[in-house]
Amino acid sequence: MTSTWKIELIPVPVADVDRAKAFYQRIGFTADIDRQVRAGLRFVQLTPPGSACSIAIGEGITEKVPGTQEIQVVVADAETAREQLLAAGIEASEVDVQPWGNFVYFRDPDGNRWSLQAVEYRPNG
Repeated sequence: MTSTWKIELIPVPVADVDRAKAFYQRIGFTADIDRQVRAGLRFVQLTPPGSACSIAIGEGITEKVPGTQEIQVVVADAETAREQLLAAGIEASEVDVQPWGNFVYFRDPDGNRWSLQAVEYRPNG
């Protein structure tokens, strides 16, 4: 019997929680949870449109240094995703065409790097 593995939450280190939350909401993420659990622990969960995986930002969430996280997201169309970022006032790279997909890169206000990958075929859907 094989168990099902799902990636559902990725911690993203940020220096300013409110600034990061506003940034991610500006590019279309939904703020699912924002709770001050106790002093030194604030948990904010945000989900990209159409995703089963969320990110967690906040205070006391991760020991990683802000700006060191790298995340890759699969999108239907790299150019459309790029246009969405630009319309939200986010600096984004040109579409980078590679044999394994088309990519768009951007960074959040803390410097965490995001890669948006559009692939023609994905065996798992």
